[in-house]
Amino acid sequence: MKNKYKVTFLLDKKNLWFENTLRNYNFKLNSKYLFRITKNPNSIKNQDIVFPLSYTKILDENFLEKNELVLIAHPSKLPNEKGFSPLQYQILKNKTKIYISLLQAIKKVDAGPIFMQNSFKLRGDELSNEIRNIQGIQVLKIIKKFLIKYPNVKSKKQKGNGNFNKKRSPKDSEININKTIKQLFNHMRINDNDLYPSFFHYRKHKFILKIFKKK
Repeated sequence: MKNKYKVTFLLDKKNLWFENTLRNYNFKLNSKYLFRITKNPNSIKNQDIVFPLSYTKILDENFLEKNELVLIAHPSKLPNEKGFSPLQYQILKNKTKIYISLLQAIKKVDAGPIFMQNSFKLRGDELSNEIRNIQGIQVLKIIKKFLIKYPNVKSKKQKGNGNFNKKRSPKDSEININKTIKQLFNHMRINDNDLYPSFFHYRKHKFILKIFKKK
């Protein structure tokens, strides 16, 4: 048995909402692991486990081969909701019970064997920043659960094909002003007030809508 397992968390320079949550989370497993956080995939090799967190690029086969195990925490009950923004797409479908699948990264996106699945509930009133915070904590919980059991963990192959979601862009924040606010609420609450706020076009103008919760 090794003295310590080497674990690296890979963050995306262009998608750093996860960083504070990760740095403030205490896994309480330091006696078993050597933890490291980086934003540079080229600096990662010979690791026992790599966790890319909200990483928006596809990692090539060379990266996967240089490390023993690369694990993705994907917020859906795979094989459903593969691809981009799975949590946001589920909220648009009015789902409140959300699963997180911890799976091995392979060449084919979100198709690797699954080690664990957890679930959590959303109330249905959380806004974008709250949704991100909840997602971050739940992802770290399943990672901790895995690390407690590692290396005595087994995976299962995915069954079925499921669906694949396209990447969301700022244009997906456009809302239909012919619908009621109640009908639009889920759409508005997944839109980020700063990065991609809700908007609509009316009388040759673009109007921006931001949503806040009164404390």
